[in-house]
Amino acid sequence: METGKILLNSERFALTIDRLSHQLLEDWGDFSNACIIGIQPRGVSVSNRIYKRLVELTGNTAIDYGKMDITFYRDDFRMEGGPLAPYPNEINFIVANKKVLLVDDVLYTGRTIQAALAALQHYGRPSSVELLVLVDRRFNRHLPIQADYIGISVDAVDEAYVRVRWQETHGEDQILLYDKK
Repeated sequence: METGKILLNSERFALTIDRLSHQLLEDWGDFSNACIIGIQPRGVSVSNRIYKRLVELTGNTAIDYGKMDITFYRDDFRMEGGPLAPYPNEINFIVANKKVLLVDDVLYTGRTIQAALAALQHYGRPSSVELLVLVDRRFNRHLPIQADYIGISVDAVDEAYVRVRWQETHGEDQILLYDKK
C-alpha cells in the first residue's frame, strides 16, 4: 500500500465531487447545448463521477458525455519509452457550437490541456470550453492555462507529486501528496 500525505480522504472526496456537480448545475443549468468530455485516461475517472452525479441530481440522461484520447497531440509522446497504447475516443456527437466541459484529474504544467484543446478541434469548433480539474497544482505551470472548476488546490514543489486514488481501481477514494516520484 502506498503512503503519502492524505489531502482528501474518501468522505471529503465525495463532498468535493458533489460540490463540483452543484457548481456545474448552477452555472450550466440543464446542460442543453453542452457536453462533458473526460480526458483519457485519468480524467475519465473524474468525468464518470461528475456525469453520474449530474444525472442523479437532474434526472437528465441525455447529457452528451464523451471520452477523448490525446496521446498523439502531446508534445512529449515520442520521448516516452516503448510503444504507445492510445485509449479509445468515445465521442459520438459533434461539439460544434456547444459549450464544452473538459475534465481531467490533475492540472500541473498545462500540457495535457493544451493537447486536449488541439484534439477537441477534430470534433468541431465549440462555442466555449471550460475546464474542471479535481486537483490544481498551482506551481510550475508551463502554459497560461487555468481551471474554471477546482476540487482542491495544492501548493507543492516540483519534486512532489499528487496521486488520485479511486475506489474502482485502488479500493478507496483519496488524494495523496508524495515528496518524490
